[in-house]
Amino acid sequence: MSECRFCGKELHKEFIDLVSSPPSNSFLSAKELDEPEVYYPLKLYVCDSCFLVQIGEYKKSGEIFSGEYVYFSSYSKSWLEHAKKYVDMAISRFGICASSLVVEIASNDGYLLQYFKERVVPCLGIEPSGSTAAVAREKGIDVIEEFFGVSLATEMAQNGKKADLLLGNNVLAHVPDINDFVAGLKILLKDNGVITMEFPHLLNLVEQNQFDTIYHEHFSYLSFYTVKQVFEKHNLKIFDIEELSTHGGSLRIYATHVERDIAIEPDVDKLMDKEIERGITDFGFYTSFQDRADKVKYDFLKFLIEQKINGKKVVAYGAAAKGNTLLNYAGIKKDLISFAVDASPHKIGKFLPGSHIMVVGEDKIQSERPDFVVILPWNIIDEITMQLSYAREWGAKFVTAVPKLEIF
Repeated sequence: MSECRFCGKELHKEFIDLVSSPPSNSFLSAKELDEPEVYYPLKLYVCDSCFLVQIGEYKKSGEIFSGEYVYFSSYSKSWLEHAKKYVDMAISRFGICASSLVVEIASNDGYLLQYFKERVVPCLGIEPSGSTAAVAREKGIDVIEEFFGVSLATEMAQNGKKADLLLGNNVLAHVPDINDFVAGLKILLKDNGVITMEFPHLLNLVEQNQFDTIYHEHFSYLSFYTVKQVFEKHNLKIFDIEELSTHGGSLRIYATHVERDIAIEPDVDKLMDKEIERGITDFGFYTSFQDRADKVKYDFLKFLIEQKINGKKVVAYGAAAKGNTLLNYAGIKKDLISFAVDASPHKIGKFLPGSHIMVVGEDKIQSERPDFVVILPWNIIDEITMQLSYAREWGAKFVTAVPKLEIF
């Protein structure tokens, strides 16, 4: 790619090259294992003007978020708890009530809007993936099955569907045209409305070596420094911000119309100062990331090969996108990891893209009694180790590879 997707400047600085891999959520059926599999470059650049870290749109968003999309938010208990706390907060802080309209962009399977519905708050989801939209509708949630941007926002606004609360969790990084997306937020928001967006924090990605959160669905990797510029360009101002523990460390921004008279909370300037102090605008901050990712790759491969030589059985828990990035970058196949367990019935019976490791139900851990369980979604490690605590009865150990190899 040659131009920054936000500011349009020519891109010169490579951030990391994870070579090529299939899209991380393109799970395969048994029949598809005998067919050719398409790999796309997984290389990131950092803009030397606005410092947006980004990937080219090698895999079109319409192909990624299709009717076969297999990521359903409701299969993580901790994520559901996070969503419920958010709803309680929003109702209390912003006076959201039965006369309000809440719109969630990328509403997935209704994991969050169901809690607004329980509180009798009118809500509407926007979700391009047919598989997840269908599940949300089964919960009684209205869903517009389209991609969000200026066109849809204009149509909704003309039909009287402007939002008092407009939210998006883990969607801002997923949009190829970030300018069109944020311009659409401006159009859809009521005069006194509030936008909240949550997204993984680039600062944590770099400092905690979270290279496995890089995949084709994530077109942008976001710092507050860059997001503030994007919102200001489209006449939106960020008046508050929170640092969250979700997804290995995320930010939640609170924004509204630039014309609205509202106090800017001290945390906004504090976080900006923190990012600059840590080096977010200094290319030295980005230069060692490739080497640290490579070390994880070599250490993890060494561990798996040693276990294979010693006759130990290694399995994985969590058929997560981040796990597929790790497995494909390290070149790991089913000879080194016997199977992967997942809670989602939408993934069970399918095969991980690239590695072709089969996804099975949790009962397989109990029957196979593996020596090691590699936890791929390390961001919910406490939830998983508690769930699998019975595996310690036969001496099984848990393993994480990111940010460094750990056995416990």
